[in-house]
Amino acid sequence: MYLYGKNSVIERLKKNPKSIHTVYLEDKFNDNDIEKLISSNNVAIKKLPPDKLFKIKYSSNLQGIIAETDNFQYSDFEELLDEGINKNDVLIFLDRVYDPQNLGAIMRNIACFGGFSLIIPKHKACEVNETVLHIACGAENHVKVAMVSNISNAIITAKKNGLWIMGAVLSPDAKDLNTVSIPFPLGVVFGSEGEGVRYGVEKRIDIKAKIPMKGANLSYNVSMAAAIFCYEINKQKK
Repeated sequence: MYLYGKNSVIERLKKNPKSIHTVYLEDKFNDNDIEKLISSNNVAIKKLPPDKLFKIKYSSNLQGIIAETDNFQYSDFEELLDEGINKNDVLIFLDRVYDPQNLGAIMRNIACFGGFSLIIPKHKACEVNETVLHIACGAENHVKVAMVSNISNAIITAKKNGLWIMGAVLSPDAKDLNTVSIPFPLGVVFGSEGEGVRYGVEKRIDIKAKIPMKGANLSYNVSMAAAIFCYEINKQKK
């Protein structure tokens, strides 16, 4: 895989330099701190003219730096479930989030909050790809992500192990988020950008919640909704 952009590469160099094979820099790249960080981790550096850099990874946001890395390593779902129970980490289940921009933003947001991990489906959803990692800005070094064959079955397993499941839904019986007394250990479900949470997944939810909106009758982007939910969860967890 290729990481690109200064922030993504810097965070990987700080947290997991052994996963980096080579860093490619534009021949006019001028950032002594980054070059020192690369050298201090004994990572190979190659300087290239812009046209050859673009052949490796074409993007308007390269910022003159690309890192060739190991493929993204998913975590084991059972491991994340144990951490949800024993460490009170919150599991976030994503039901068919297709947009890599949204997945990357969710990863970045929950990395900032801390105490969250992510569960994504193997099919009909976005995987953790290069665009996701770029948007995540290094969050993959702080957030564990598990990929499961079936989100609904994963939620059933979580419930059998004692997790409460809260879902972000717009159904008439959903309560305003700021009125809900959130139980722990906890899992939270967010649905797709256009269709929300599927019926087969929604019926597994113990607590239906929605974000109160006094403005236009629209809806929040899924990454923004996740950030609002995570803020309220962290507030109540404390």
